Amino acid sequence: MAKKAAQTASFMVRFTQKIYDENGESEVQWRGNVSHVQGGEDLNFSDFKQAVDFIQQHLADLTMEATTDRTSEEQENILTKSFSLFKSVAATGPKMLKETLKDPRKQVANLQEQLSEYGEELMEKVPIDQWRNASKSDFKIMQDSLSKLTKSVAELTKKVDAMNQANTKKPSRTTKAKTSTTK
Repeated sequence: MAKKAAQTASFMVRFTQKIYDENGESEVQWRGNVSHVQGGEDLNFSDFKQAVDFIQQHLADLTMEATTDRTSEEQENILTKSFSLFKSVAATGPKMLKETLKDPRKQVANLQEQLSEYGEELMEKVPIDQWRNASKSDFKIMQDSLSKLTKSVAELTKKVDAMNQANTKKPSRTTKAKTSTTK
């Protein structure tokens, strides 16, 4: 049986936050946009399930396209297997998103830690000589890129910390209003 080329599907997810006052209460509204990079299609959503459905449909289409030479039973079996990883991402993604919105600084630190672990794990598990289609200079470039990415995440963490400190030092609007009315 001939080996088929690997299929790639990339998605970019963007979120926009709107903070507004309604009936004297501060409210927040999140909207999103998910784009299929290779196909150029995109979807605006207000419920994350819509984004998950959009991604899942594109992955199913990609799998079906890659298995046109198979029986429908084989296609269904392959499709089921292809979603096993996606199911775990779909299950943990909303929780991760919620935690990121609650504490962005903590999630940046988690990402930085994961990048560091990934780089170390990669070097331990895959010796340079076992890389297919990659030279030692390619590995060095990837290693340098991971190091730069880790440093960038550390710089972003510092900026987020500085912003959080600046926000905690500013007096609230209600404090300013009370001060000006008591004068």
